[in-house]
Amino acid sequence: MKNKSYLTKLFLLMLMSIVSDIQSQELEINQGPFKPSWESLKSYQTPEWFRDAKFGIWAHWGPQCEPEAGDWYGRNLYIEGHQQNKIHNEKYGHPSEFGFKDVINQWKANKFNPQELLTLYKNAGAKYFVAMANHHDNFDLWNSKYQPWNVLNMGPKRNIIQDWDNATKKVGLRFGVSIHASSAWSWYEVAQLSDKSGPKAGITYDGNLTKADGKGKWWEGYDPQDLYAQYRHKISPDVLNRRLAWSNPGDAPSKEYLLKFYNRVRDVVQQHQPDLVYFDDSHLPLNHESPTYGLHLAADIYNGNIKRNGKNEAVINTKSLTEEEKKCLINDLEVGTERNITAVPWQSDACIGSWHYKKDVKYKDAKSVIHALADVVSKNGNLLLSVPIRADGTIDEDEKEILKGIGEWLAINGEAIYNTRPWTVYGEGPSIADKTPNNSKGNMPLYRKAPYTPADFRFTRNKNVLYAIGMAWPEDHKIIISSISDKLIKDKFKVSLLGSQENLKYKLTAAGLEISLPVQKPNVIAYAIKIDGLLN
Repeated sequence: MKNKSYLTKLFLLMLMSIVSDIQSQELEINQGPFKPSWESLKSYQTPEWFRDAKFGIWAHWGPQCEPEAGDWYGRNLYIEGHQQNKIHNEKYGHPSEFGFKDVINQWKANKFNPQELLTLYKNAGAKYFVAMANHHDNFDLWNSKYQPWNVLNMGPKRNIIQDWDNATKKVGLRFGVSIHASSAWSWYEVAQLSDKSGPKAGITYDGNLTKADGKGKWWEGYDPQDLYAQYRHKISPDVLNRRLAWSNPGDAPSKEYLLKFYNRVRDVVQQHQPDLVYFDDSHLPLNHESPTYGLHLAADIYNGNIKRNGKNEAVINTKSLTEEEKKCLINDLEVGTERNITAVPWQSDACIGSWHYKKDVKYKDAKSVIHALADVVSKNGNLLLSVPIRADGTIDEDEKEILKGIGEWLAINGEAIYNTRPWTVYGEGPSIADKTPNNSKGNMPLYRKAPYTPADFRFTRNKNVLYAIGMAWPEDHKIIISSISDKLIKDKFKVSLLGSQENLKYKLTAAGLEISLPVQKPNVIAYAIKIDGLLN
């Protein structure tokens, strides 16, 4: 029996290897030093531009912003009783007659001015900008060669990614794209359902419509299955619960679906040559189905970047990476932060509101963002901040004020953020003993609920200069930085307050570096002490 079990396992491994080889032969790839294996990808080195940039802004914007009703609208409109389902029925009609394909047709983005937005983002201190190229809704926001349901053929009928690309380059920022469509196959399964009660009970939603059903409709000539990717496939018994459905799927995605996704990614990268590609996936896209596709994409992106730049300056963000995988890609923590300094760079992505624009949502303020940024940077990370965009392509006045507040702080204290590296410890004070449980994504929450105290600091360094970012201003204008001793700094060192011309009074004691701050605060959010004379 043991021999039989061994032979069975051996046969399965051989079969998987054969299937992987067949898949590999079908996947086009840029040739170069990187091969489609984790072992080869380990030679990756994070580009200095990314390590220096620290702060990016993200436009998580597409047709799901049309109703201005929040995130995952394209899925939730098909879940009977969900708030977005109720909004959809009232605003547009029943999902059997007016589904997400029709929401796309409503989205016109008639006030979209990418140059104006990129100017705001640059003034807010961003060093890179990322535009969503597609979401789980499977709609491509560029002139896609492989997806007919794209922004040139319907909706705004303009190349959104090209517009973002042009504006980003004009203001001198690095450009990235985010790709989320790998999971559309299962994400849209709810579009095959129907109401269980009411006058439309039993009438299937529009997820099974075909090209033939479009005769005389606005979408005549287009196949809804190119968007919904259902093809009447068997759906998960847990279809209404996204998390359970992921581990208990219906039919596996077809080979055609997987290859189409692969080609779409290559298409947007080849057309727009982004510096950064963000995959909203664990490990690599389609890893759940086969690691072959994601590994080929990673090697292809790196090799293509080397061809263009002479060296690899590409960044690939994915999630839930193992320690070994973190040597190959940049791990991304959604609305999370590390608990300590990491050996390799990483990124946190977060939003000030709802991922897709939602009316009347309460935003995180500039202070929350700056505190999060300081914490992330002190631990060897970058922060990618999403600023929601309305259906028409504009941001609201509250968001403009938040961006202004972020920019004003960075204009004074940016040298404590940009081009820095972690120190020996990331911080001190009550906040470093934070035992807050992990968030739903498995990470320490990025936005701290408990207020920071005047004893809380975050540290960064640039060569022999140490920065201590004070998270709260002391009422008595006195601080002690206990992590600094005479063993860490030169005999002759200088202490100053960024944004202030006043000479500070300071001295080293057994308790640490004692500093008297001026009466006038440089900024109300936080402040940065510059200590010039750090020993190596």
